[in-house]
Amino acid sequence: MKWVAVVLVSLVGLIHAQFGFDGPLPPVPIPADNPQTDEKVRLGKQLYFDPRLSADNTISCATCHDPKTGWANHGKVDTGIGGRTGTRNSGTVLDSAYMEFQFWDGRAASLEEQALGPIHNPVEMGETLENVVAKLNGIPGYVEQFQCVFGTAVTADGIAKAIAAFERTIVTGPSPFDRYMAGEKDAISPAARSGADLFNGKAHCTSCHSGPWFSDQSFHNVGIGMDRPKPDLGREDATKNPADRGKFKTPGLRNVALTFPYLHDGSERTLR
Repeated sequence: MKWVAVVLVSLVGLIHAQFGFDGPLPPVPIPADNPQTDEKVRLGKQLYFDPRLSADNTISCATCHDPKTGWANHGKVDTGIGGRTGTRNSGTVLDSAYMEFQFWDGRAASLEEQALGPIHNPVEMGETLENVVAKLNGIPGYVEQFQCVFGTAVTADGIAKAIAAFERTIVTGPSPFDRYMAGEKDAISPAARSGADLFNGKAHCTSCHSGPWFSDQSFHNVGIGMDRPKPDLGREDATKNPADRGKFKTPGLRNVALTFPYLHDGSERTLR
């Protein structure tokens, strides 16, 4: 039996090396200036689902990042106030707490920074932060909650911190693949094992989709949409560096079956 154990350990080690992690999943990183509390998470959840953060009181964070659709949106691109449409697909909020950059172009370095972006985006929620703060300060329930959580009236900083705290609770749990990574060979089907071999081998998927969330947390230009008359510049929009033209963040792949369509422009409806 000793040789069986050696083979099993060697196999597990090979799998770990192939996919770039050895589990279990690490705890969610929490910034020192925004510690988690139950009250803050509850406030953040209420804000996340509240359409009053938008200019016409019709669009909430959950409109585009809906828990019923994998915390994403099954539309090809965003649809905001007044039926306005964006140019990018709504990425999932799942595991965004682990990501080093937010948005497809990585323009936000934290969930706190990300949380305010859609509010004042003219295509998404179309509101100003000043108006949102004034609006919420006129709602007694919010005034009471902000006083309890932050000891202040409603502020943009408090809105960002509360939503970010809630988003840090939206994480994927252990999956059959994690059990497979731990050495439980039959945790996934033979077809899935063949797919894993292809994913790591001939298809070279792990060149970008590696690590615990199947993302190298970097940016790549894979040519999608670059032949259009006005291509999306991607990362270059954030960095102003021409070398970043057409690069987009590598999305994580946990629960990927739930978060269609795919790619930054939503141009692929299925995983096939």
